[in-house]
Amino acid sequence: MPFIIYIVSEKFIMDKDTIHTDPINNTFLSRGCCHAPQIYQNNSKIAEHRCCKLDAFDWLKDIEIPDGQKYFDIVEIRFKNSRKEFYRLSPDMKFHSGDIVAVEASPGHDIGIISLTGEVVRLQMRNKNVNPEDESIKRVYRKARLADIEKWLNAVDLEDRSKIKTRKIARGLGLEMKVNDVEYQGDETKAVFYYTADERVDFRELIKLMAEEFKVRVEMRQIGARQEAARLGGIGSCGRELCCGTWLTDFTSVTTNTARTQQLSLNPQKLAGQCGKLKCCLNYENDVYLDALKDFPNSNIVLKTEKGEALHQKSDVFKRIMWYAYTNNQSSMMALSVDRVHEIILANKNNKLPKQLEDIAITSEIKTDFGNGGLTDEDINRFDKVDDSESENKRKRKKSRRRPVNPQPGLKKEGQKERPQNQRRDSSKPNRNDKSDNSTRRPKPQQMEDGQKRNNDPQNRQRRNNNRPNRNRPRNPGNENRNKPEPKQ
Repeated sequence: MPFIIYIVSEKFIMDKDTIHTDPINNTFLSRGCCHAPQIYQNNSKIAEHRCCKLDAFDWLKDIEIPDGQKYFDIVEIRFKNSRKEFYRLSPDMKFHSGDIVAVEASPGHDIGIISLTGEVVRLQMRNKNVNPEDESIKRVYRKARLADIEKWLNAVDLEDRSKIKTRKIARGLGLEMKVNDVEYQGDETKAVFYYTADERVDFRELIKLMAEEFKVRVEMRQIGARQEAARLGGIGSCGRELCCGTWLTDFTSVTTNTARTQQLSLNPQKLAGQCGKLKCCLNYENDVYLDALKDFPNSNIVLKTEKGEALHQKSDVFKRIMWYAYTNNQSSMMALSVDRVHEIILANKNNKLPKQLEDIAITSEIKTDFGNGGLTDEDINRFDKVDDSESENKRKRKKSRRRPVNPQPGLKKEGQKERPQNQRRDSSKPNRNDKSDNSTRRPKPQQMEDGQKRNNDPQNRQRRNNNRPNRNRPRNPGNENRNKPEPKQ
């Protein structure tokens, strides 16, 4: 019996360790940990560069500090997802990257992982406009103890369940909001709920219900669509991880003029990212395109020739080619170099017209026109058009199945063929159109001898009244003789 108890306990420990080290169900991946920290093991190497969001490389770690210079007493600590903060060390403390520490929080304390130490933190604070002499910078308490890590593990396990329950409560209250992420404090005394909403939301009643449900201090923080994508992460259309989830920290505004400058088609399905906004990567090469377009002439200028006027169609920025087409034949386009276009514009100002563009064109191509009914990538409503065509075909098929009604059964329409001999109707079935055969026809109701109609017969009227149900009294299916008159005694 003790042997069986020993095996069960060993299996329980193995299952528990498997949950903490499973890379698929790793709840600590959002905190930069390749696996969850172990209680009775060394956790100094759980945080690696390949598992961290917004990771930073310490390129000054191998450089020794000059003599007489004090060690920089501020470290950068990573928390869940993209949240990073700076904390001050006590004079007798010295930590390394990857150490799990307990830091000051309001209220209580929080658990985080050190991401940067030393002089590189000074440069990081300069980039984020943080003053190292600021007294509001919080302090590091100690290196995380065994009880701190155990409580931290329990707090992280509550995050997913709290998020699902909060969504149900918000849906029950009818609030137009989306709860995206939940972050518990290391000591399980506070929880921060991140949400997105299009309009202002009154969540005072929601906070009361959440405080009663979770028994912690609740804080609500509204974030934008881009911050939501940065916290959740994902794979972009390029096949790489999202820039906002790996290294991008500042979100600059992106407009449609950026796509026009790069000669991109204004297709929202291709220009929008995971957040539903324009992709941030559109700004990466925008300056290069603006510099290259400085030598290009204005695309609104019309080129005049003896053959006719030509309008600008498109441009190849890096090949320095502009495509033009005549106004009377815009399906045929001709490629001209930027220098040639400048020469033609200058000649037009001097009232000189070249003979035709075909003589000086680099190449030509035929422009394909799909028309309004075609399906192109630029058409956003292309799926709606397919649905409309399918419904129209269904209506046509239903209409074709209906047989036209012939007002005179004995006559045939013009062009109507006779039915073949093998497709004639069965003689055993009655023919409604044949008036000569009276044997199979349904007999008509006979009329009274005195000329009155059958409906005026008092016996028939009494029979109809007896069979008609009375709605004013309840029905009793068991009483079958309720309509029969009572026998006379």
